Amino acid sequence: MTSQAPGLWPPSGPEVVFLLLGAVAVGSALLVVTTRQLVHAALWLVVCFGALAGGYLVLTAEFVAWVQVLIYVGAVVVLLLFGIMLTRAPIGPSAGLDSGNRWAAALVAVATAAVLVTVVVTGFRTAYAPLRPGQGSAASLGASVFRTWVLPFEALSVLLLAALIGAIVLSRTDIRGRE
Repeated sequence: MTSQAPGLWPPSGPEVVFLLLGAVAVGSALLVVTTRQLVHAALWLVVCFGALAGGYLVLTAEFVAWVQVLIYVGAVVVLLLFGIMLTRAPIGPSAGLDSGNRWAAALVAVATAAVLVTVVVTGFRTAYAPLRPGQGSAASLGASVFRTWVLPFEALSVLLLAALIGAIVLSRTDIRGRE
């Protein structure tokens, strides 16, 4: 897994593309949480997911990139937009959603980001994995998921099923609890 890491400067072409896609993903993610219009937030989420899919392509994980595009961009965001339109939620700016804790939230976000960056840089400072085409194929990914990670995969599927059932129960108005 680890081998002799090449020098950090000058960056190679894939590294430059990866950094640019990362900057687009971070910028659009910031716009998702700072915009005051819900539809614009959903569209910035599409840009963020697209940049993440591009990052997967640069890392030679083509299958994961296309799953990212099909599932997240193609299904989740469309479902979010249809949910907004069908529930007649307010589409314009929503001033009532602002709690007034922006500075505290920004401080917590910067502190969390600093801790995460420090941990990742410290933990992976000397690790280097050369990119080899074909490592992100469906066959190798499927073998890894269904041999090594089968129990967490199934636990996640049960958790998602429970969340789906909970969402259905919460959204139904004709289901009443005991009074």
